[in-house]
Amino acid sequence: MSGPTNWFLQIASLAKFGLLSIPRRRGAVAATIFGIAGVVTVLVGVLSISAGFKQAMTASGSPDTAMVLRSGADNEMVSGFQRSETRTIADSPGVAHSAQGPLASAELFVIIDIPKRSNGADANVPLRGVGPAAFQVHDNVKITRGRMFDWGKNEVIVGSGAAQEFAGLEVGSSIKVGRAEWPVVGVFSAEGGVAESEIWTDATSLQDAYHRGDTFQSVQAKLVSPGAYQQFKDSLTANPQLSVKVQRQADYYVAQSETMTQLINTLGFLIAILMAIGAVFGALNTMYSAVASRTREIATLRALGFGSGAVVLALMIESLALALIGGFIGASIAYFAFNGFHTATMNFQSFSQVAFAFRVTPELLIRGILWAALIGLIGGLFPALRAARLPIASALREL
Repeated sequence: MSGPTNWFLQIASLAKFGLLSIPRRRGAVAATIFGIAGVVTVLVGVLSISAGFKQAMTASGSPDTAMVLRSGADNEMVSGFQRSETRTIADSPGVAHSAQGPLASAELFVIIDIPKRSNGADANVPLRGVGPAAFQVHDNVKITRGRMFDWGKNEVIVGSGAAQEFAGLEVGSSIKVGRAEWPVVGVFSAEGGVAESEIWTDATSLQDAYHRGDTFQSVQAKLVSPGAYQQFKDSLTANPQLSVKVQRQADYYVAQSETMTQLINTLGFLIAILMAIGAVFGALNTMYSAVASRTREIATLRALGFGSGAVVLALMIESLALALIGGFIGASIAYFAFNGFHTATMNFQSFSQVAFAFRVTPELLIRGILWAALIGLIGGLFPALRAARLPIASALREL
C-alpha cells in the first residue's frame, strides 16, 4: 500500500478502536457530552433572545418609508413638532399620495404603566397616537380581533404581542389613559414587528388626554419608491423652516436595537466562555482517561508501525465526535425549549417594553455546534499529544 493510504488506514483503525471502547468509559463520556450540550444550549438560548429582539425591531422597517424626528433626537421620546411642521413634511417631494392626501402619519408617543401577566409588576408600554394615514404608512398592520378604534373617540387597539405579555388588554377591557378609562376595542398584528408591542389610538384624542396641544413627536412618510428617499431627505434638510433628522424607517429601528442586542450578545458569550472552560476540562478528563486505559494498546500499535501523527489525529477525531454529539443534543434542546418563546424586555433607547419571540435560527444552531467542536478539539489535543509522545518501551510495561 502507498504511504498516504496506509496512514489514513491507520487513523481510521485507531479512531474505530477508540470509539468502540466508549462503553467502558460511559460515565466520563456521558459527563463530557452533556457538559458540552449544556454549553451549547445556554449559548444558543441566550443568543436567540438577541435574534428575536432584533427581528422584532427590524421587521418594522420598510425601505420605502422614512422616519422624521427633530434634529438631534435619537428617538421619539425626545423629539417634537408643531402641526404646521408636520404638514410641511407631508407636502415634501417624494411622499406618496392616495385619494385622501399625502401618506404621512404625524404621531404622538407616550408611555403608560401596564402590569405584566407573568408577575404583575408595572411595565412601560408605548401608547402611540396616529393619524388617518397611519394604516397606509404602516401597511403591515392588520386588525385580527375586534375592530378599529373610531376617530375622535377615547378608544384603543393593542398589538398582539402586548396583549399576550401584559394584563388587562383583552378586547372589552379598558386601560387608564390620563385620568380616564379607555376601552380596548381591537387587537392588531404587524408581521412580528415592534408595533405589536404598542397600543394605538387617535393622535388628537391622545393630545387632549395629555394636554399636548397640537404637537407631535415624529412623522412617518410612505415614499413613492425607495429611490425617492434622497430627494425627500434633501428637501427637508434644505428647508430653513425645519430642523429635522431624516432616516429610513428600517435604519431607525436597526439603530434602536443595537444597544440591547450588543448587551445580550456580550453577556451570552461571557456565560458561554465560562461554561466552555468547564466543558474543556471535562473533555480533557475524558480523553486523558481514554489514553490511560489504552496505554498498552496504543504502545503496541506504535510498535507495529502506527505513526505518532496517526495516533494524535485518531484521538482528536474521537474527542471531536463526542463533542459533536453533545453539540447536536444541546442545539436540539435549545431549539425545542426556546424557539418561539414569547417575552418582553426593556428597549433602553425608548425606555419602553418590547414584546418579542425568541428566534433559534439555523445560523445560531451552526454557531453552537461549531462552539462544541472547538471545545472538543481543545479537550482532545493535549491527551492526544501525550499518547503520541509516550516512550514505547515504558508504555508496554504499564498495567
